[in-house]
Amino acid sequence: MKVDLHLHTTASDGKLTPQEIVYSTARLGFSLIAITDHDSVNGIPLALATAKAFPNLTVIPGIEINADIPPNTIHILGYFIDYTNPKLRSTLQWLHDLRQKRAERMVTKLRTLDIAVAWHRVQELAQDASIGRPHIAQALLEQGYVSSIKDAFDKYIGQGKPAYVEYTRLTPAEAVKLIKETQGLPVLAHPAGLSNLNELLDELKNVGLIGLEVFYSHYSSAIISRLLVIANKYELIPTGGSDFHGLDGESMDMLPEIALPRESVEQLFTLAGKSLEL
Repeated sequence: MKVDLHLHTTASDGKLTPQEIVYSTARLGFSLIAITDHDSVNGIPLALATAKAFPNLTVIPGIEINADIPPNTIHILGYFIDYTNPKLRSTLQWLHDLRQKRAERMVTKLRTLDIAVAWHRVQELAQDASIGRPHIAQALLEQGYVSSIKDAFDKYIGQGKPAYVEYTRLTPAEAVKLIKETQGLPVLAHPAGLSNLNELLDELKNVGLIGLEVFYSHYSSAIISRLLVIANKYELIPTGGSDFHGLDGESMDMLPEIALPRESVEQLFTLAGKSLEL
């Protein structure tokens, strides 16, 4: 069973459209995927509609909410969300507006460094999506200021770098509660590098966290083993995904195999009140 529960599209900061993600994963023989764009659900209807042509592929409507507890940026995944929920939509619009203002300020800071990134080009790269740092990074790459998307973050727009700008986010607890209000299942994304992980899990478990992203494509077997112990300690479902964006030359053909146990998938579907036909 090929599963990937962490995929991004052009609805946030991914390179491929929702349709292209569905086409590609179906061609590669995936049984189950989740569309989890940053602070956006705009790609979900297109992905679900496209998936109707592929009966062997199930698409979970999801999201990845960017939250904050300084000095950490914390991402909360939500699975099986009601993406039409009015409170969710209004909160995402608020976050969208904040991200745009932040991006404008970052472009202004780059200009003070004699790096003339054109704001209209950043908007073109984002299209209708919520503007994020990867769009600024793509503009930097296009104009020859950096050699890769990673280079853009490392030199200019990563946390603590010269053009970085902080902005208001939800707290992790608020993100978990919002996902729960949409009948979704909240999961802490790529947690290995968080310095306050145990304290954070104590807090988030109390407000409804149900899972921990353990089988993450960038993690070694040692990290996965350590996170499995933590997931078991907190009685959290170990989930997994590639976090695919399609940037820096990534292609769907290089999508890694995620060794997610079927038991985890079954637990997610049971909690969501869905039947599993994989």
